[in-house]
Amino acid sequence: MNDMAGHDAPEDVAHAGAPISRLVAEVAAQCPGERITLGEMAEAFGDRAFGLLILLLCLPGLLPGMASVFGTPMLILGVQMGLGFRKPKLPGFIARQSLKRTDLLRLTPGSSTRVSRAIAKIERWVRPRPGPFTGPLADKAVGWLTAYAALMLILPGPGTNGPPAFGTIVMALGVVENDSKVVGLGMLLTLLGNLFATIVLGALLWFGIEALGYVV
Repeated sequence: MNDMAGHDAPEDVAHAGAPISRLVAEVAAQCPGERITLGEMAEAFGDRAFGLLILLLCLPGLLPGMASVFGTPMLILGVQMGLGFRKPKLPGFIARQSLKRTDLLRLTPGSSTRVSRAIAKIERWVRPRPGPFTGPLADKAVGWLTAYAALMLILPGPGTNGPPAFGTIVMALGVVENDSKVVGLGMLLTLLGNLFATIVLGALLWFGIEALGYVV
């Protein structure tokens, strides 16, 4: 979060200028064990916790069958961000959820995966650019859009996960790097993705009701 407290901590100062991929590698190195919990990441990420946790939850949320698992923590983070929380306050059952260290390291440049290569390309363009989308009000808007996207990930529907998740990833990247232009673009993409998913889910519900009417 761009206006959060905690900048006086040495590790937060070191993280402030770190690219996302290098920061992920640092956190993986700091957190022992084969799995890294969301609680550990929230502590390690310091003032970037909201953006990075949302980013990391969104990526596996694109996998079939995983959206509902990671959608719930995203929903909680989004609501907290929308309410103006300065740092995440994860319930115990959420803080204990974890990601495999190997999956986390797939986001780093040395892994040579499609995800890591895509992040590396985006990082070359994303940079600190304060502006109208990096203030407290914009942070709240990002939070509520993230919560909306999380609901779309949780609810089942064909093709409804990708568009909201992609926009949310762009938003999260902008929040992490304090880049107003990227946050603004991500907000637009997330809004459009959420509307698309809502229309698809609404159409499915309507057809379901109509089909039920014919059966009854």
